Amino acid sequence: MRAEYGGASSGGREAVPERTFAALPAVRGGAFAQSWWGRAWLKALEDTALDGQQVKQGRRHARAGAVGAVSVRPGRITAMVQDRDHTRHRTDVLLQQLSPREWDRLLDVMADRAGHIAALLDRDMPPVLAEDASDIGIELLPGIGDLESECSCEEWDHCAHSVALCHQLARLLDEDPFLLLLVRGRGERELLDELQARSAARAADASGDRPPAVVGAPAAQVYAAQEALPPLPDPPPPVETWDAPAPLAGGTPPEPGVEVAALELLRADAAARARELLAGALAARPGQAPPALTRAQDAVRLAAAGPGPEAAARLTAGSGRDARAMALAVRAWRLGGAAALDVLEEDRVPDPADLVRARAQLAAAWPETARPELRMSRARWTVRGGDAQLRHGRDGRWWPYRKEQGRWAPAGPAAEDPAAALVTAISGPDAPDPRAGAGAG
Repeated sequence: MRAEYGGASSGGREAVPERTFAALPAVRGGAFAQSWWGRAWLKALEDTALDGQQVKQGRRHARAGAVGAVSVRPGRITAMVQDRDHTRHRTDVLLQQLSPREWDRLLDVMADRAGHIAALLDRDMPPVLAEDASDIGIELLPGIGDLESECSCEEWDHCAHSVALCHQLARLLDEDPFLLLLVRGRGERELLDELQARSAARAADASGDRPPAVVGAPAAQVYAAQEALPPLPDPPPPVETWDAPAPLAGGTPPEPGVEVAALELLRADAAARARELLAGALAARPGQAPPALTRAQDAVRLAAAGPGPEAAARLTAGSGRDARAMALAVRAWRLGGAAALDVLEEDRVPDPADLVRARAQLAAAWPETARPELRMSRARWTVRGGDAQLRHGRDGRWWPYRKEQGRWAPAGPAAEDPAAALVTAISGPDAPDPRAGAGAG
């Protein structure tokens, strides 16, 4: 294998790093890639290509030696690929380059571990390097949809020619993983110079007054160095007032299909939740993570904030409810959030211990002759001949319900005592307690 390098600028830095490899000979049988990174490259191609026949034909082209000299440079691999009828096609495979900020983070990770550099110099890419990069949000190897193609045959998807080029590059990657980093934007010479400079800077820091770097250090070493570490900065002051956001429309008509009212509702909701999280963090008492909601439940949560009629109608339709059902769901949410909504929409078998305790509490709350008679069914206990009902929640509390226009509706907040909840269900939250007139004590 012979590689030629692109030229350098007068300052010694590669202007456009490029490597060109002579055409590889035909190969019979066996896998194209032996290394794990070469196989990962081909898997990205196979997962992206839509036409399995083109993949098979491209693999045959590569085995037959139909791929000419291969040029590798940042973001692009190029070669001429010949069909069986000797027609030649200019073919390019494209992969997005890393941004300068991504390269800065990746080089820091590589410089922190001398083993990464040593492995690359031995033409090896340890899996831990790819894992460390992924941990900071950088994917070195392509994934599904990352490999794109351009070919003079004008096929819209990966054609047999781009597939052949990808297979040929997998053979080259086996020999030199630096090619993957070159496609991502940095040539070998430039990369090693930057890593050497960062390693030297770290050595200077370690010998000076600064504390040693603790990224990736054992916990005992970090704990021992705690006296040398600078203190954490003071938290920012709490924000007492919040500025209202500017209107989204700004006098410019929205694009077709864009509903400004819906966007403003989502923006206001995101801001409100961010304020709650920030307030909890600044008060050093962060709350528990909110429960995960389904799309239908989240639509109720948003509707409970009182959006305009257009947004409310869209939330109702998106939740799968009619207007009446949404109104009841919103009422439940305002009384108790996700727990109250669950009680409105789900019936289940309560814990037997909760049922025994509830029966005892109800028996103690009224004389036997004045006690409401309940028809008990799973988590819903209904007053016989009346319009009142108790519902049991997953947290053990009891919720009052009343029948309104043929539907059961939440009548008030939950109570630990089922008798108190039943009083609310029978008489309403503001009515006097009927137990007082019945001689309950």
